[in-house]
Amino acid sequence: MNIDPSSVVLRDIAIGDAGWLIQQHAERYAEDEGFDSSFEPLVAEILAAFLRKHDPVTERAFIAAAGATRLGSIFCVQSGEPGVAKLRLFYMSPDARGLGLGQRLLDACLSFARTAGYRRMRLWTHESHRAACALYNRNGFSCVASEPVHSFGVDLVEQTWEIDLV
Repeated sequence: MNIDPSSVVLRDIAIGDAGWLIQQHAERYAEDEGFDSSFEPLVAEILAAFLRKHDPVTERAFIAAAGATRLGSIFCVQSGEPGVAKLRLFYMSPDARGLGLGQRLLDACLSFARTAGYRRMRLWTHESHRAACALYNRNGFSCVASEPVHSFGVDLVEQTWEIDLV
């Protein structure tokens, strides 16, 4: 697929996006990381909770799309800790990687979090997501915790990254 980055818009979540995100996460992580079927319901639960009860003043989903083609996502949600946002469901389709869309999504998410009044943003990821971790590092995030685990049928190193927003 040949994508013109200037044709990509960042829009709010719409009908059909949740199903697409669940499928993309499940299939991509199974193929790339060897995740088992326990990962898919986690993604579905995160999306269901967001769709049912998100506060549009403090939470936002961004979907990167070129026309009807969905290319990626990023979510800013409440962490449960006052003043701390959580970055979730950061995804880029393989066809969209290398076009600068990950940076655009991250910039939009960070800007929204600052505007919503958050003082800090936190995210959870895996060490194996080297491109995403490099992007976080370039943008001022710090890895504050790292722990070997067995999740989703594979051995992983979970990481927590944070950034001050003020």
